[in-house]
Amino acid sequence: MRPHFALLLAVLFLVSCNQKSTEKQQFKHTNDLINESSPYLLQHAHNPVDWKAYNPESLAKAKAENKLIIISVGYSACHWCHVMEEESFENDSVAKIMNDNFISIKVDREERPDIDQIYMNAVQLMTGKGGWPLNCIALPDGRPIFGGTYFTRQEWMKMLTELSTLYKKDPQKVISYADKLIEGIKKSDLIQLNTDAIDFKSSDLNSAVKNWKEIMDIQNGGLVGDSKFPMPKALHFLLRYSFQNKDKNLQKYVDNTLLNMANRGLYDPIGGGFYRYTVDAKWHVPHFEKMLYDNAQLVSLYSDAYLVNKNETYKKTVEETLAFVEKELMAENGAFYSSLDADSKNKSGKLEEGAYYSWEKKELQNILQTDFALFQDYYNINETDAWESNKYVLFKTMSDIDFAKKHNITITELNAKINNWKQILLQQRQKRSRPHLDNKTLTSWNALMIKGYTAAYRSFKNPHYKEMALKNAAFLLDNQLQKDGSLFHSYKDGKSSITGFSEDYANVVDAFIALYQITLDEKWLTKAKQLTDYSINHFLDKKTNMIYFTSNNSKDLITRKMEIRDDAIPGSNSVFAQNLFLLGHYYSNATYSKIAKQMLHNVVSDAVKYPTEHYNWLNLMLNYTGNYYEVAVSGKDAFSKINTLQIYYLPNILIAGATKESSLPIMESRFIPNETYIYVCVEGACKLPETDVKKAVSKLQ
Repeated sequence: MRPHFALLLAVLFLVSCNQKSTEKQQFKHTNDLINESSPYLLQHAHNPVDWKAYNPESLAKAKAENKLIIISVGYSACHWCHVMEEESFENDSVAKIMNDNFISIKVDREERPDIDQIYMNAVQLMTGKGGWPLNCIALPDGRPIFGGTYFTRQEWMKMLTELSTLYKKDPQKVISYADKLIEGIKKSDLIQLNTDAIDFKSSDLNSAVKNWKEIMDIQNGGLVGDSKFPMPKALHFLLRYSFQNKDKNLQKYVDNTLLNMANRGLYDPIGGGFYRYTVDAKWHVPHFEKMLYDNAQLVSLYSDAYLVNKNETYKKTVEETLAFVEKELMAENGAFYSSLDADSKNKSGKLEEGAYYSWEKKELQNILQTDFALFQDYYNINETDAWESNKYVLFKTMSDIDFAKKHNITITELNAKINNWKQILLQQRQKRSRPHLDNKTLTSWNALMIKGYTAAYRSFKNPHYKEMALKNAAFLLDNQLQKDGSLFHSYKDGKSSITGFSEDYANVVDAFIALYQITLDEKWLTKAKQLTDYSINHFLDKKTNMIYFTSNNSKDLITRKMEIRDDAIPGSNSVFAQNLFLLGHYYSNATYSKIAKQMLHNVVSDAVKYPTEHYNWLNLMLNYTGNYYEVAVSGKDAFSKINTLQIYYLPNILIAGATKESSLPIMESRFIPNETYIYVCVEGACKLPETDVKKAVSKLQ
């Protein structure tokens, strides 16, 4: 416990109370959120709480009335956010306390990650943990003084009453605490410029992986613990590291993790697509929300993993996941929606987590009839693997080959059975009440989906995947890119909104570079460079060469934060550094290259100590600690040769290509009419050009 928090936390210590408040709203109340576009905010538009959106008017009202602010952050697919709404925010007695004493502001964390970052940081400093729903109490000027995640109704009412009383009786004590807390927030992600000589070492990478191995769950995959998160880009790094360092045990661990994620409860075998995480250590029982960003990154991961060992399960997983995304999360204009809720209405008409996806044994027996016995063994419908309320999550623990042998049937016969089961159960499931769709479009997450499609195209050469990537990229250019070169963050119902964050710029640049690599259309590199230059001008901290999460044009925030650590999605700084590394090579731009190196240099010490929080930085570090190849293909057959080149898993290369003379620095003076040459270079030093792809690949391995 930090000493300067002790006094206030002691005052605010929450105890259970006997008070009961069972009143529910008796009429349809409408608050200011009815004017918002976010599905999450609209879900709260008829609460009796006088919710407001986070905007200058709401903040000015708090100052004018000298009221504390409640900043309540969540997102549409958040199960416990819905629970707290039902228990507290729909209750008239709770609403009266909030309305009389506070200005209550609702925030969609996906729409406003900048606000979420600040107040999540505050709660983590105060309590040592965080999550959603996130509920923070702040002074009228927005500085936080108290916070937590989920509160029961009794806890919430007691805490609000005590805080309101304290602020009215002794405001100076609360203000003094806020002063100390805001200093902690500003210092929490402070990055110092590392002025030591830059020397990235393989030994440091090896130490990072050694530290990582101590918390790996070798049996089940993922990390040790009571729950399992997929962490796709972290596994991407381990896949690459194990391949380049010929670490067979680590490769086996990655494969085991990928197979368990695809075969067990994290994956939906009926409708395709991955859930957010599982609440157990065996990847069995999921938290049923489906997020675009998870599925996008997992498509990229499984596509690359397929190149390593050609495992058909990986290919099938990619195909089914992309089919799910297009069916459930894609708009006609090429935009991708954000998520599907974990909750849906059960047979009784009440919201229940997993109601859409789980099955009762009798239900399955009635649907599948004589096929049930085989199905039961395949998906572990037994007492040991029951979930709750006699319901089951389909959960596969045996390979198809072993299962077919056990039941004395051919793989062809088994595949026919599986496909038939899927069709029958999908038709049955579609009769149920569907989970709520969060139909806002986020620029950064759409960029991740473009990356997923480009990776799938590279691995499987399905032209549809390229078409989908280009369609979404065209949507971003038409709707999210402004005339001044800036990006919008969100889009819904034909309207773009909210100034873009560094995550939008970093991920769109990353996606456009990937598009160039499968199309050879230099338009995408040009756009990537323009967005990078805009980012440098508006997000870069020139003292450290790191980037802020918010633009220098942003207002109404109590501080500017930096996203340094990698989480479920890589942090914008690590993605930005990788973009600069690549663009530095494409454009022979020494400034880009210098900034990328300095950014990595600033965090390398933390990356070695805490590798699971810096996995994308470690991936960048691999570029500096071994040979990194520029592969330039110039000539009339550049497309076909690059397509052939991309069937190999070659994570340490940058691909450039042109079918005609090009002014791109990496391609200059390489074009020879009627010939196609493959140039393999390291730091500008090139080997003799090749015409045969296999010979070129041998120089890379």
